Amino acid sequence: MISSLRGRALLVESESVVVDVGGVGFSVAVTPQLAREFHVGDEVTLHTSLIVREDALSLYGFSDREELTVFTQLLGVSGVGPKSALGVLSALTVAQIADAVAAEDDAPFRRVSGIGPKTAKLIVVQLAGKLTVTSTAPASGRAGGARGPEITGQVVAALVALGWNERVSTEAVTAVSADADASALGSVSGLLKLALAHLGPARQETGRG
Repeated sequence: MISSLRGRALLVESESVVVDVGGVGFSVAVTPQLAREFHVGDEVTLHTSLIVREDALSLYGFSDREELTVFTQLLGVSGVGPKSALGVLSALTVAQIADAVAAEDDAPFRRVSGIGPKTAKLIVVQLAGKLTVTSTAPASGRAGGARGPEITGQVVAALVALGWNERVSTEAVTAVSADADASALGSVSGLLKLALAHLGPARQETGRG
């Protein structure tokens, strides 16, 4: 595993840099913002992730470990590949990603090229509680101020976006709400997880329409 590189920049392009390390040039994909910081001849240090595919070995580089950690976490979301994960980090800072997840707001992710509505929802749900970056969202934001009916409405909308029809989605949310504890009822992500577990993979196909 190549976890970091330090060497001289041989070539700098809009979304990549070639780093000379001991006479070997490594091509590393980076965000456009990071690429703009480099010039040919600069001493470059990158924290990297090596993605192994059957037909290619690809390196993705970041200025700090925090960005690399978020990149890795994004790769754990269903439907997010390395190019999409890098696209998220090109469009949003780590703090903005943490704020969106904390506020259960998938809109910033939907604006990223290559991220569809379903994947944007999954990013919010699957990264919930995993990001350690301090959120800068106001206390009155959606995460803290959503009321019960608003939360259930958002969960139904999320299930519809994921492919279930509105009737099945509403029935699922109603069913799990009856037995859910206060913490789940007060959180979109918590109630959505319960609803998804209730629907289950066996019901997914029959519930779509």
